[in-house]
Amino acid sequence: MGRLEDKVAIVTGAGQGIGRAIVEKFAAEGATVAVADVNEEAAKAVAASLSGEAVGLAADVSSREAVDAMVAAVHERFGRIDVLVNNAGWDVASPFVDSDPDDWDRVIRINLYGVLHTSKAVLPIMAEQGHGAVVNLGSDAGRVGSSGEAVYSAAKGGVISFTKTMAREMARHQVRVNCVCPGPTDTALFASMGDERFRQSLERAIPLRRLAQPADIANAVAFYASDEASYITGQTISVSGGLTMS
Repeated sequence: MGRLEDKVAIVTGAGQGIGRAIVEKFAAEGATVAVADVNEEAAKAVAASLSGEAVGLAADVSSREAVDAMVAAVHERFGRIDVLVNNAGWDVASPFVDSDPDDWDRVIRINLYGVLHTSKAVLPIMAEQGHGAVVNLGSDAGRVGSSGEAVYSAAKGGVISFTKTMAREMARHQVRVNCVCPGPTDTALFASMGDERFRQSLERAIPLRRLAQPADIANAVAFYASDEASYITGQTISVSGGLTMS
């Protein structure tokens, strides 16, 4: 029996990368997964590859209306929502003084407002149920900074702080809220932000001498989502191979 047996989970940004690894882990642990992604075709393809009653849904997390519709569809279909994973994210790297203000808006809408939108839709459902687990994907950029990612760092710092306040506000409803901060992870997004020399220099800087694999992040998320973490809330953990330590 899996750690997430009979749990209904929504995972945003689950069409590829870390999000896809999370839904694959959740399905393997027995969860019924709603695979949400701005790319509906990718979401449906991932859902079709999973065991159980997985469903793929379009959701642009920067749009409150789109998020509300997605959450309503999941709740109507399954009758409850036990786990929410806010994984959807986006970034473009450049020094802040060279950055495009239009990109600031997109980074904040997806990375910070996306978490606000899903939380606003899902937390009342969890409160009424009297249980639930939320796992927000932060970033070590939001804990220690990251050159070339100033606005992304700001947004992820907001996610980390929001996690703590939601943990305080929702504890009386037995709803837990925690944050997983990936370090550099071997994904398409990472590949788009640097060349092989950049990758190698990072690997040398990481004590465990490798980038994270998406499954490394998924394992931590699955723990926080499970009843094994029933006495853990308001916490932030880095999955970074020791690149950051706290």
